[in-house]
Parts: sequence; C-alpha cells; structure tokens
Amino acid sequence: HVQFVESGGGLVKSGGSLTLTCVASGSISGIYSMGWFRQAPGKQRDLVAQIANDGQTYYVDSVKGRFTLIRDNARNTVRLQMNSLKPEDTAVYYCNGVAARDFYSWGQGTQVTVSS
Repeated sequence: HVQFVESGGGLVKSGGSLTLTCVASGSISGIYSMGWFRQAPGKQRDLVAQIANDGQTYYVDSVKGRFTLIRDNARNTVRLQMNSLKPEDTAVYYCNGVAARDFYSWGQGTQVTVSS
C-alpha cells in the first residue's frame, strides 16, 4: 500500500508561482501514470495533469502552458510546477495514481490559494 504526502502549497498573488511536491511512501515505478488532482470549494475533485512512466504528459486545457510535471521514480516523487497562477487555480491539490489499479487512498493534500 502506497501513501502520498503532498506539500508546497501556499498563498500567492495572481501571476505568481508555486511548486508542489508529492512524495510516495513506496515505489512509484510500478505506477504507470501519476496524476495531480485538485478540488475547489464546493466542487468535485478533478484531474489536472498526469505523467506516465515514459514521460508522456497530459494537462487539462485550463493549465496548459502554465503547469509542468516532473516525475522522479528514483526518489518516488512527482512535482507540479505552477506558473502564472490565477484565482481559479485555488484549490486543495492531491496526487495519486490515475488508473484504477494504481489508485490509493487520498493524502491530506496541499492548499493553494491565489489572490487577485
């Protein structure tokens, strides 16, 4: 069983940057695709971006060109670099495997708040 710990969130002004880090308690090399998800107040949790073991990435349209994923299997970490942040990026951010077979319990997440 793998547990994820997210960190790096905070309060930034619109246009600012943050880098979120996800550290897994076990190996992520067997997890084909790792994703970052976010949940804004009153909304469902949605996938924001994902990165496969071969480096292929997917970003939702709203973050394309602003967010970048970095995966390090040796350190069991996945980072999400977020630039040009907007108020609508405000949410709690979580990481997890994307495929059902790679999905584990949710961590506590990390809060990102972007002020206008």
